[in-house]
Order: sequence, then structure tokens, then C-alpha cells
Amino acid sequence: MNKATALKFPHLATSNKKRALKRITLNLPSDEAQNLEKYCEQTGKSAIDVIRELIQALP
Repeated sequence: MNKATALKFPHLATSNKKRALKRITLNLPSDEAQNLEKYCEQTGKSAIDVIRELIQALP
């Protein structure tokens, strides 16, 4: 990566370090799954993005 790129996109400068990921399986009743799907269609967000945002908003 060149120096100019690192200055424009500082998050790329540290991209060599991989974040530790943990896979989680979520079982939802059909009505909750339908609510999530409907919300995703309305907002254009993926289910993982919606769930990630909710987790990040936790205190």
C-alpha cells in the first residue's frame, strides 16, 4: 500500500491484522424471522447488518 492510500484510508493501513470472528447461529420463531425479513426489505439492510447494529448499540 502506498503512503497516499494509507493517508486517505487509514483503516486500510492496519488491514493486515484480522479481527477474530465468532460464528453464531440464531434460531428464531417464524414470526420473529418474518419481522426481521420485513425490516430488511424495508431498509435495504441485510439481516447480519441489522443484528450487528443492534449488538453494537448495546451498553
